[in-house]
Amino acid sequence: MDTGLTLIDEKDVEKHRATAQSLVTRVVVMEDDGGRSKMALAGTGRRFVSTVSTGSVRRTREVELARTIAAVRADDPMLSIAQHTLLYRARRGLAVALAVADNFARASELESLQARNARAPLEGDAAQTYKTLLSASAYVAAFAFAAYLTQMLETDAEPANDLQEPDFLFDTPQDALKSLVAGLDAAIAGAPDEQAMIARAKALARVAIEGLLQRKSRFSGLGAFEDAHMRLEADDFTLDGFDVAPGKKRKPLAMSFKKPNEIIGNHIAKYQAMKLAKMLMAYDFERQLNPFEELGGFLFTFIGDGAPGTGKTILIQMTAGLLNDYCQVAGVPFHYENFGVDQISSYQGKSGQNCKQFVENVLSPRAIGFGTIDDIDQVAAKRSNDRASAGQQEVTGVLMESFAGATTVVRGNCTFGMFSNHPENVDDALRQRAGARWLVDGPQTLEDYIDIFALLAGKNHNIPLGDHDLYATQEIKRAVETAYEAHSKPQEEGLQRVYERFLNDVGEPRTLADIGAYLHMIKQAEPRFTGRAIRNITDAVKMRAMDIELPDHWFEAPDVFMRKSYDDKKSMIAELRRPFTMAMVMQEINRYADSEFRYADRADETAVNNLVRDQRLRERAMREIEAMKEAGRW
Repeated sequence: MDTGLTLIDEKDVEKHRATAQSLVTRVVVMEDDGGRSKMALAGTGRRFVSTVSTGSVRRTREVELARTIAAVRADDPMLSIAQHTLLYRARRGLAVALAVADNFARASELESLQARNARAPLEGDAAQTYKTLLSASAYVAAFAFAAYLTQMLETDAEPANDLQEPDFLFDTPQDALKSLVAGLDAAIAGAPDEQAMIARAKALARVAIEGLLQRKSRFSGLGAFEDAHMRLEADDFTLDGFDVAPGKKRKPLAMSFKKPNEIIGNHIAKYQAMKLAKMLMAYDFERQLNPFEELGGFLFTFIGDGAPGTGKTILIQMTAGLLNDYCQVAGVPFHYENFGVDQISSYQGKSGQNCKQFVENVLSPRAIGFGTIDDIDQVAAKRSNDRASAGQQEVTGVLMESFAGATTVVRGNCTFGMFSNHPENVDDALRQRAGARWLVDGPQTLEDYIDIFALLAGKNHNIPLGDHDLYATQEIKRAVETAYEAHSKPQEEGLQRVYERFLNDVGEPRTLADIGAYLHMIKQAEPRFTGRAIRNITDAVKMRAMDIELPDHWFEAPDVFMRKSYDDKKSMIAELRRPFTMAMVMQEINRYADSEFRYADRADETAVNNLVRDQRLRERAMREIEAMKEAGRW
């Protein structure tokens, strides 16, 4: 059941600040040390292990987390920024965890049972229920604290993998938090530096969450928390029950990368993807800007459409593979992320939040980013579609704001690709936020089909090739020129009529006024051809002006181009660009307008097919009703 969004009030957090401060200052815990001595054997680096069994012996230990954090830099009496951050986040997280436990108590019977127990000790079933819910409350507090540390601590250091999970106690929320504080203290004790300290603290939180999830089945009464969707606005911290474990480690990029020569057909899309990968590598991490963004021609968003099986997925794999290889050569981080239907949540507001996090992850200026939204027509709904879920509508709003909103900042370190088999089902405004249109139509010519079969068949055969020059038509430069020339005239029937009328009225275009007249005629025939469409066309024309082939040797060693200063990169690129021509302008107008007419035709065809199907079903139903009336069964 979706219980909606619950905002954690700052007052509820602040009232636990004193308790949280005491927990990070000094607590006493009972621990089983397993017979390990605290004294190291001289000259060995090992510790004495008693031969007498002491497995059942528990000893008290004083835990002073603040002092342990300060001891990481014992030579400086003042805390560094990293040390203060960890100490503050630990204290803040403890207060938040206690506030979450209070919320759990209010949502369950625990609060009323606590009030009754304060007046007189509970007995019988009430006492048992009270104990059960109190343990569940302790579990919730521990989970909230670990989740808070996982979300709030940031580190680029390698995560520690040698940590033991805390000695959990679930008697009360405070006891549970004490056990986590003790575990945190033990994890960071003796850390060689601040980076290791933060990494070990975050790793401890991850280990704690994994241990807690393994123990989840032991607790009953967790439904009030499992269905909760809580958020603390001040810290941008969210808890969605156990929907997604916040402590899950990010997996390394595992992908079946493809090489450009493994793609047959799709010449323009393949060519622009290869160019885009090189453009992204011109990004300057110090200036946090890309020369292509300043000079023109950078592609921030694009949409690829085509029938199933035409090569959209392999195009994503090729682009990600090129970027991954370039980033490894340059020694810079690369982040690829896909947003799919699995991130549409039943929680109110969660789908939009997931989408916003996806966008922010890709936009991070500290990495080269490539974000894809596969099956965009299923993930983001048309605003006019009343059958779409609230989550799909949220995603549409987030993507529209992120791709061309008032707060959108394009640095040139990342790009977003939307892919769909049915782009006509994408909201018009969102689709027009795609700066380029890639028609992914797969193999088309006789030569394409021979090439793709020969490629996929491999070499484990003795069948002769025949009269064919293998892969000759796939030579990228010649193939792209041919593909661009095909757009010198429109390909969609609706646009062809507009183009013929333009030639009759104006003739061959020679001036900017002629181009404007052609654009206006297209607007009259297709109302969705707006000012944003004109901007996308001009951006595409500028990209054609920057249709330069950055030399491959620039990307074979990092110092040749990728690690040069921003001004040096800009001057190297500027030397290669060329002015655009009237032929380029007309080709880009026709490419873009063809896509709009194609989408409109598909939408109209779908609507007509639905009406025809409904009418046929209605006529069939009438015939069956008449037959049932004649048989006396109606």
